[in-house]
Amino acid sequence: MPSDILEQTCKRVGIAALVFAAIWAWVLVMTNLAWRLFGTAPVKVEQWSGHVNPIAIIGLVISLGMVFVAGRLHHEPEKLLDVGLGFEVVTAALIGALNWWIAVPHGWGVSWICVVIIFYPAIVPAGIRKVLLASLVAASMDPLWFWIGTLRGVEYGLSGYELLWSFVPNYVCAFLAVVPAKVIRGLGRRVSRARELGAYRVGELLGQGGMGDVYRADHRLLARPAAIKLIRPEVLGDTASLRSVVVERFRREAHAAANLRSPHTIELYDFGVSDDGNLYYVMELLEGLNLQELVDRFGPVPPARVVHLLKQACLSLGEAHDRGLVHRDIKPSNLVACRMGLAVDFVKVLDFGLVKMASEDGVEQANLTSPNVTTGTPAFMPPEIALGNRPIDGRADLYALGCVAYWLLTGQTPFEAPTAVAMLMQHVKDDARPPSEASELGIPVELDRLVLDCLAKDPDDRPADAGVLYRRLAECPLPDPWDRDRAVEWWALHLTELGLDGSLDESRASVAGIGATMLYVEERTKP
Repeated sequence: MPSDILEQTCKRVGIAALVFAAIWAWVLVMTNLAWRLFGTAPVKVEQWSGHVNPIAIIGLVISLGMVFVAGRLHHEPEKLLDVGLGFEVVTAALIGALNWWIAVPHGWGVSWICVVIIFYPAIVPAGIRKVLLASLVAASMDPLWFWIGTLRGVEYGLSGYELLWSFVPNYVCAFLAVVPAKVIRGLGRRVSRARELGAYRVGELLGQGGMGDVYRADHRLLARPAAIKLIRPEVLGDTASLRSVVVERFRREAHAAANLRSPHTIELYDFGVSDDGNLYYVMELLEGLNLQELVDRFGPVPPARVVHLLKQACLSLGEAHDRGLVHRDIKPSNLVACRMGLAVDFVKVLDFGLVKMASEDGVEQANLTSPNVTTGTPAFMPPEIALGNRPIDGRADLYALGCVAYWLLTGQTPFEAPTAVAMLMQHVKDDARPPSEASELGIPVELDRLVLDCLAKDPDDRPADAGVLYRRLAECPLPDPWDRDRAVEWWALHLTELGLDGSLDESRASVAGIGATMLYVEERTKP
């Protein structure tokens, strides 16, 4: 089965063990309290409790132990599923002992072993043969304990016909247990086949966005990991003609984005259409966190680090704008601070899926775009996109980048509104208050002014291009610069918290190596 489905299946091993633990606790309550209060037991209370209590306590302890084992073996799913089948057999053995250790009236009832045989494989589907074998062994626990009781001299007083009705349902359930296991395993294989897109096999879900879901992916021939984004069907439109237009638009724009060479632009490996007509992008897999998460988890960012991050975003956008591409959806979640080799706090600009191509005179090439659609995120949308009243150029991305700067410095968006429409109207009509008034951090006057310049309503009042913005950021006086030593120290401190493998050597040699790498990148890509 696919890894994420297998992982969910393994989680249910612990859930099943908790359910069985609750049942054994219920047996103890019924044996020692309920029957004493509300009625008589099938045999003498003392004899019954002396028989049931040890078995129920053993069952409770084993079930709780299985919860612990499930937590320890979650990274070895196949082994955990095998241990879980052994747990099913042990549970059936305890129920068999409960049924046959002493002579109790059995009547025409069905053994509780049937519940175990049907219930467990239905929520924890293992391999078909293993499920059948475990179910047959579990079904044999009633005959086994009956035989042991007979050897001990227990007189059950049951005819052969009554024994037949006591044992046969167990084996019927054993064969029926194969059905849900087979169905679920089959569905897992179908999902696995459906997740093979081009040369890539789709793995666990990494995140969800407005346009689609992002999964981990692995090339079937190469060892290189990747991230694959499946575009939501509703983005493509609800008619065949509209879908064909949108598919062609994405194909053209993916080709343009794939030609971007800035190291701060996420690398696009592949693009295609699945068998069911859905679009997908294959991109490089990043280690880090986006700027939305950075602020959500660690609070507003020091101004020096904000400048460091924004300068790198300018390098990506500057190349895209020079090639006539406008991103149109710059926001904190589309900017990732990551670890790239020895470099840390290395920014990557993501999701050029809304990228718009512009002609040399600044007029959009709209012949292949969807009609009457406004794209972007309201909290970071420039007024000209919200109104749709003028051609869009790279200065729209600079407005959005100003909103990102505001978010990093203050932990707030420039405008707050209860609805998307109200938010857009504020972008169109209202002036944002300076970041220094919304933050407890000491923000330099020059940086404060630069952010407000990016948020100007008229594109002509903003920095002329990404290169100009980069130079103005570089000229901002910073009393406490964000140097490479501080970056390495921060990442070394939070490496485990971010869920990244490996470690950062905080020695001076490592810092020097990282510094040399980042300096080389900055000098080669500086506008």
